[in-house]
Amino acid sequence: MAARRPLIAGNWKMFKGPGETGSFCRALRDADLGDVDVVVCPPYVSLAEAVQALAGTDIAVAAQNVHWAADGAFTGEIAASMLRELGVYGAIVGHSERRQFFGETDETVAKRIAAAEAAGLHVIACVGETEAEREAGETEAVLRRQVEAILPVADGEGLVLAYEPVWAIGTGKTATPEIAQEAHAFIRSLLDVPILYGGSVKPDNAAVLMGQPDVDGALVGGASLDVESFAAICQAASHS
Repeated sequence: MAARRPLIAGNWKMFKGPGETGSFCRALRDADLGDVDVVVCPPYVSLAEAVQALAGTDIAVAAQNVHWAADGAFTGEIAASMLRELGVYGAIVGHSERRQFFGETDETVAKRIAAAEAAGLHVIACVGETEAEREAGETEAVLRRQVEAILPVADGEGLVLAYEPVWAIGTGKTATPEIAQEAHAFIRSLLDVPILYGGSVKPDNAAVLMGQPDVDGALVGGASLDVESFAAICQAASHS
């Protein structure tokens, strides 16, 4: 199988309003990002600014979530058609923080993926185990459950998975390259699509993580908020 072109996605979470987003994206246009596909995922209020600032580049813009309904009485939610109207490329779905804090379930993740794909959006769907689940030896069971929930709506076109060891998000902990590779290989045995690693990726660990055979890129959190560190991760992936 030919090597996949690395994909580096920056998940900004609840950082950067429209003004800061414009400045960041204009600086990103001028940065050396290497030979990788790049996506930035600003908050909803900053999507239009990012799309405008990155117009004419190969850097894509994605949302951090998308609803499953075309419209309706869903206060605070955003439909896929609304994202398409802005010029947004895709959406993250099922991030561990959505699961942990906002009641996201395997069922709602699948519904969001189906709606996004039907609207022509690309999807980064997140899966991963908590620290308690890993310590209990349940990692593969959790990953199997989460991936199998996606299978009925996975058309293979425009779908990317992101493995998030939840215990390594915002904690400073990082899965060893061996742990990352083992999880990615298991996920690929269930669904063969590009798989990103999403647990505290930084410039100093990006190269070794991206060098694993089943790691196709990264979903970057805090390190994506700085142009220099994000560019360094992109370059590391490009050279791995």
